[in-house]
Amino acid sequence: MSNASIQHYINGQMTAGESNTTQEVFNPATGQVTGQVALASQADVDTAVASARSAFPAWADTPPIRRARVMFKFLELLNAHKDELAEAITREHGKVFTDAQGEVARGIDIVEFACGIPQLLKGDYTEQVSTGIDNWTTRQPLGVVAGITPFNFPAMVPMWMFPLAIAAGNSFILKPSPLDPSASLLIADLLKQAGLPDGVFNVVQGDKDSVEALIDHPDVKALSFVGSTPIANLIYERGARHGKRVQALGGAKNHMVVMPDANLDKAVDALIGAAYGSAGERCMAISVAVLVGDVADTIVPRLAERARALKVKNGLELDAEMGPIVTAQAHQRITGYIEKGVAEGAELVVDGRDFDPASTGDGCAEGFWMGGSLFDHVTPEMTIYREEIFGPVLACVRVPDIATAIQLINDHEFGNGVSCFTESGSVAREFGRRIQVGMVGINVPIPVPMAWHGFGGWKRSMFGDTHAYGEEGVRFYTKQKSIMQRWSDSIDGGAEFVMPTAK
Repeated sequence: MSNASIQHYINGQMTAGESNTTQEVFNPATGQVTGQVALASQADVDTAVASARSAFPAWADTPPIRRARVMFKFLELLNAHKDELAEAITREHGKVFTDAQGEVARGIDIVEFACGIPQLLKGDYTEQVSTGIDNWTTRQPLGVVAGITPFNFPAMVPMWMFPLAIAAGNSFILKPSPLDPSASLLIADLLKQAGLPDGVFNVVQGDKDSVEALIDHPDVKALSFVGSTPIANLIYERGARHGKRVQALGGAKNHMVVMPDANLDKAVDALIGAAYGSAGERCMAISVAVLVGDVADTIVPRLAERARALKVKNGLELDAEMGPIVTAQAHQRITGYIEKGVAEGAELVVDGRDFDPASTGDGCAEGFWMGGSLFDHVTPEMTIYREEIFGPVLACVRVPDIATAIQLINDHEFGNGVSCFTESGSVAREFGRRIQVGMVGINVPIPVPMAWHGFGGWKRSMFGDTHAYGEEGVRFYTKQKSIMQRWSDSIDGGAEFVMPTAK
């Protein structure tokens, strides 16, 4: 794939588009350029939207059971090609292959859920809501909808969006991250093989310009976004000004509370996996350990030992536990946060900057490598506590009791995910009730809901009223219509000048 040309997918065909602008795609493990991805122009976006708009009427009129059959075939193909998709993710993102397999598996869960669209689209019916009148509701597709997705989950996050959108009768435009764009084209090919009509699913590669073109396009009726909070906020506000539906999932600072009664072996395992898995480049990564009482004196040395022993290597090696950072720029940003943590007085127990790239294997010395970093005695005023680092950096905060822990977390601007490790039912119940966070785990470090429950945070981690996937996803990609019906032989004569009431 050296210097491969990574194109758009519009109206069932690969196309370079009208723009001559491209961006380099890297293998983060080697630091080598593997391809050139096209960056869409306004004209390219217009072409994709026109294709989707043209395909929409016939697809919307296709019976839901037939749309579901396309999803079933797509599901079959995904299962057959899941390792190929996972390998493409590892080569461009850097996450370890087993983690990429898990990403694809969680995306497959959503496709399985979307296969039930005939049931999910059923409306309500009331016979004889008034004399001679029946009333029912239907859910109908919106039209052309778009998804703007991040680099950290190039398969799973798009699959939070397009399976439900398409199964519900919409046509879809995916704008993936230019950092790891190949997965989007593999998905497009599988959808075509599954029998999806041309134009129903399109991929527009690009950067900020293509995002703005999708937001401003009058024929795009809804936008789904996952990324940083500043961009989520901007897309939400700009989309709303154009009268669009928007669900925009933003940043996170996920805490894990460890109580003195917790199973510390399980808690250490959970913190290591959730903080350093995928190099911390997850919106659900645990980046703050809230250590209650004297548990910190026991757990911090154990975390340090495990962080130093992480197997950081090329993600294609099956014993790897953590791969490289996605780009050189991200590596530099994370390094800056570590420097700031030290400057502001946190204790740097393990310094990931000391990692030796030579240990990663042949051909990887120029990759974007970093080990896991561990801070202790972090306070809420510090930058590394307040801001999302999006890297393999775990900050330990010490608190005296569970009430202080809950208040600490509730005071943070983000409210995406949170976890509490305890053996106390009363602590677990109180934590679950009082915490102001959208997704909560009790002895579960990364509480990503299953496909039929839906994903979404609170506070500045989520802009919009409807969470991703699940039944909320169906509602986001459809609009309700209420129909009242009666026939002339049940109508009494004469005009009515008062508000209709049940009779």
